[in-house]
Amino acid sequence: MSQPPPPPSQPPQGGGFGAPQDPPPGGFGPPTPPPTPPAGPPAGPPQQPQPGYGYPQTPQTPPPAGPPGTPPPGPPQQPYGYPQTPGAPQPQGQPGYGYPGQQPQTGYGYPGQQPPYGYPQPNTMPMQPQVPQGGRKGNAQVAIIVAAVVAIALIVGGGVLYANSSGKDDDKDTSAGPGGTEGKDGDGGGEDAGGGGGSEKVPASTSAKVLFQLPAPEVPKKEVWSVEGSWLTDKVYAKAGVRKVVGHDPDTGKESWSLPLTGLTCAGSPEVTKDGVAVVVAEDAPRTKADPYPECTEVTAFNVNTGKALWTKSVAPGGGEKAAFKEVSITGTTVAAGSGLNGGAAFDITDGKILWQPKVDTCEDVGYAGGEQLVAVRKCGDYGNEKYEVQLLDPKTGTVKWSYKLPTGIDNAKVISTKPVVFGVDSGEITASGATDVFSLDDSGKLRTKITLEDGKYEHDCGVNKVHDCKSIAVGNDKLYVPTKQHEGAEQYSRVNEIVSFSLATGKSTSDRADAGDGYEIFPIRMDGTDIIAFKNGPYDKGSQVVSIDGTSFKETKLLETPATDQVRNAISGMVPKTSEMLYSGGRLFLAEDLVSAPYSKDEKDYTAIGFGAE
Repeated sequence: MSQPPPPPSQPPQGGGFGAPQDPPPGGFGPPTPPPTPPAGPPAGPPQQPQPGYGYPQTPQTPPPAGPPGTPPPGPPQQPYGYPQTPGAPQPQGQPGYGYPGQQPQTGYGYPGQQPPYGYPQPNTMPMQPQVPQGGRKGNAQVAIIVAAVVAIALIVGGGVLYANSSGKDDDKDTSAGPGGTEGKDGDGGGEDAGGGGGSEKVPASTSAKVLFQLPAPEVPKKEVWSVEGSWLTDKVYAKAGVRKVVGHDPDTGKESWSLPLTGLTCAGSPEVTKDGVAVVVAEDAPRTKADPYPECTEVTAFNVNTGKALWTKSVAPGGGEKAAFKEVSITGTTVAAGSGLNGGAAFDITDGKILWQPKVDTCEDVGYAGGEQLVAVRKCGDYGNEKYEVQLLDPKTGTVKWSYKLPTGIDNAKVISTKPVVFGVDSGEITASGATDVFSLDDSGKLRTKITLEDGKYEHDCGVNKVHDCKSIAVGNDKLYVPTKQHEGAEQYSRVNEIVSFSLATGKSTSDRADAGDGYEIFPIRMDGTDIIAFKNGPYDKGSQVVSIDGTSFKETKLLETPATDQVRNAISGMVPKTSEMLYSGGRLFLAEDLVSAPYSKDEKDYTAIGFGAE
């Protein structure tokens, strides 16, 4: 198995790192066809909402029966809605799984508003590239065949992009929300985005250029390899490659450093500390025919700015085999790694000291979500009789501060926020979103409310069998922000959606509504103080945008707009923005893939990351 040569220190003349040169004839992919009217009648009326999950609902019509063969949910063995303190007596007669007196969820952002235009509708926008919706990733060993299909579908071939191409509007966007103050950024000025609620500034020009592309590594045919992990600081954009992590100048793509690893990456921390430290999990050996799937046992902390490894550790509970991990997160000075099957472990980020490791008993930590607090999802019981809990931990000791029990039959929990603690579950079978019911807890672990996100109506994505892999959804301002599914727009054949919000105190929808605009699709990337940083995937004839949404007024401020060329639009579509490794900070946007496979033909050029920056 051959390995790709290391990237050159200077940008090559035919593509790769640095400012790409003019593309060969034909550009990056075929030109976009002109718009044509869609065939067929519009879709019928939307499906009736399913019954609420655990608390009384008051629908106007009887809810439909579940699919054949679906058993009715049994009553929870533990009451919902009070703190589950180990060893403490539990109050009796508490309400079940939900929030008493809560009104049924309404549709589309405004209370009582009905979805327009026969929502949902099929995609009738033939002009926009159709891209398979990947991103529901499972265990690399269990779902390798499915992952192969997804990864191959995501690869987009073609020539290099124009580095000097830009959007049409070179004027500074001055639509900052109220309270915005004048300020200067590294590029010479701008305005505060979103009314001063966040730190992101509007560049002097919101039109962006392609900074660089990272060529995909060579991968054997019929195989799919993981390159999971990307991190961004003011000085470096780091991306996982084959058995290594490589740091690049964020403006030119020139290689700054290369950190070798024992094998392919399995996970990367979403967090980077204030000192620039991140964590990656790797397989313990290169892949071979004799051992095609080595275990993900090696945990490495490294400095993103310098590429220096602080330590590499593994744990072997009870002196047996090393524990394998598929998630890792940072809280303060604690690195917590979860396996999903065999328990979790934690390390001190400064020296790699093991703080705790999997215990041999009937309970185990499925995974962790870090950041402001450390939240664990814990499983107890024999196979087929598992019971799950969401716990707040002391990050230094692993001591449980409080525990919130999930009822019997719920076998998943995805943490959306650690402060406040907000998590989602699939109320029935596995759904496309991965979370149809979202719960907010108070500081003592008591249930505040439950929010029902009807399957097929919203476009967030929470990964299968992972604790902290929810994308296109955000928590801030005591609200949950989620994108709606696309529906018909005002213009003929156009599609549009919105970001709406729900109160974490009452569970009810609010009046917040950020419209994508005809032809665009909008979804949250992350919070920026009280503002929401969002991505707007552009239509067939316009660039995509990064915008800041004021958390109070919900006014949008454009931060960056990508070039409107066919080559750029195809490249963005190939990354599948809603499920890609998307990072935005300081006027730079990076999209990256976490799985790579061999290209369809020798003539195609594949990329694992694309960077955009303000002109």
